[in-house]
Amino acid sequence: MMQYKAVLFDFDYTLGDATESIMAGYAFAFAEMGIPQPTLEQVRSTVGFILEDGYTMLTGDRDESRRARFSGLFREKSHPIQVATTPLFPGALELLDALKRASVATVVVSSKRRKTLCGVLENTGAMPRLSFALGSDDVHAPKPDPEGILLALERLNTRPGEALYCGDTVLDAEAAQRAGTDFCAVLNGTTPASAFDVWPHVHIAPDLNDLRGYLGL
Repeated sequence: MMQYKAVLFDFDYTLGDATESIMAGYAFAFAEMGIPQPTLEQVRSTVGFILEDGYTMLTGDRDESRRARFSGLFREKSHPIQVATTPLFPGALELLDALKRASVATVVVSSKRRKTLCGVLENTGAMPRLSFALGSDDVHAPKPDPEGILLALERLNTRPGEALYCGDTVLDAEAAQRAGTDFCAVLNGTTPASAFDVWPHVHIAPDLNDLRGYLGL
């Protein structure tokens, strides 16, 4: 039986897959900057981190001017195609529909910028099923800072103990722990189940259909 008043989701590799546009953004930016092209798996490992940190993860470069140049070039290539090329994972709409029928508030708390995030959610049909969505420009600090989760709960007038946060990375697990919500790992990304052993969690879902079953929906 559903025990939560609200279920919050990360987006990338939790509800949806923006790999195509993200890979295109990295390839373009690295080419423009004269950096050897990253592999698909290298790029996928950065998903969930803010762009500048993803750049540093792959290059070791911490220079703020080059980090900023990378993010600008990335957005120039990736953002115009991201809405059209980002699908939801199987079971996403069915899960959101089931939560709505159960009168459970649903929110996406993502590291994407809100305009891009909302465009993707509208294009995939997810937005009408959500209470609202929060992007990186709605908060001052990215995950694992819990600000986004806490802001969503404040808007919902819901206590942390009444909410579940679902995500695919240890950043999400830490954010949930710091916010005081329950956490469920969703294995749609590159993080293995074993990585969540050290983080409090109520469930590890191999996919969204399993998550729906765990929630009794």
